Amino acid sequence: MLKTYLKLLCTSMFWGGTFVAGRVVAADLPPFSAAFLRFAIASVSLVILVRVYEGGLPRLRLGQLLPVFILGMSGIFAYNVLFFTGLRTVEAGRAAVIVATNPIFVALLAAPLFKEPLGMGRVVGIGLSVCGAILAITGGRPQDLFHQALSWGDVAIFGCVASWVIYLLVGKVMMKDLSPHAAVTWSCLVGVAALLPFSLAEGLPGHVLALTWTRWVALVYLGVFGTVLGFTWFYQGVKTIGPSRAAVFINFVPVWAIVSGFLILGETISLTLILGAAMVGFGVYLTNRKGAEPR
Repeated sequence: MLKTYLKLLCTSMFWGGTFVAGRVVAADLPPFSAAFLRFAIASVSLVILVRVYEGGLPRLRLGQLLPVFILGMSGIFAYNVLFFTGLRTVEAGRAAVIVATNPIFVALLAAPLFKEPLGMGRVVGIGLSVCGAILAITGGRPQDLFHQALSWGDVAIFGCVASWVIYLLVGKVMMKDLSPHAAVTWSCLVGVAALLPFSLAEGLPGHVLALTWTRWVALVYLGVFGTVLGFTWFYQGVKTIGPSRAAVFINFVPVWAIVSGFLILGETISLTLILGAAMVGFGVYLTNRKGAEPR
C-alpha cells in the first residue's frame, strides 16, 4: 500500500509540473496541435511499454469499444484541448486551484456509483486538502479568487474538471477487464486519432518546424512524465485504493505547481505555501487512514 501512495504522490508532482510545461507549450502552439503532440509522444511510449511488460496491447471486445471511446474523448481529447486553451489566458496557479476541485466531484459520484462509503473522516479530509490547496495558491487570500470575473479560460479549466471526472469513473469500470497500462494506452490512441484532423487544420507541420528545443523538452515532459507515468500510476492507484481516495492526491498538484514555478521560473515560496502543503498532506492522511469510512 505504501508503494501505491508513493506513486500517487509522484504522479501529483508530475502533474504539478504540467502546468508550467503547459504554459511554455501554449505560448507557441494552438490547443489541438499541442494536445496531439503530447499524446503522440505518449502513445508511442505506451505501446512500447505495453509490448515489453505485457506482451502487447490486448484486443478490445465489442462491449469495451464504447467505454474506451469515452475514455479517449474525455480524458485525452476534451481534457487536453480545454487544458491548453485555458492555459493560454489563465495563470498556472489559478488553473491549479480549479483542478483541485476534482476530488470533491469524484468522491460525490463514486459514493452512489461504486458504493464507496463517504464517511465523516473522508469528507473532512477532502475538505481540508482542498482548503490547503487554495491557501497555498492564493497566498492566504482566498477572496482574491473572486476579484477577477470568470473568463472563458476559467470555463475551459472547469471543463477539464468535468472531463477528468468522466475519465476517472469510466476508467474504474474498464479496469475490471483491462490493466492500467492497456486502459491508458487505448485511451491515448483514441484521443490521438480524434485530435489529428483538428491539429492538421491548425497547420501542425508548420508549427512543428518552428518549435524550439525548450518547447520540445516541455512536450516530452508532458508526454512521458505527465502522461505515461502519471496516468499509469494514477490508474494503478485507482485500481488498488479506489477513485475517491486516489483523487485526493490531486490536491497536491497545485502545491507542486508552485514548487515547479520556484525551481524553473524563480518564483518565491511563501509561508502560506508551506502551511497549505501541510493541510493537503493531513487531508490525504485523513481520507486514506483506516476508519475513515463509516462502519
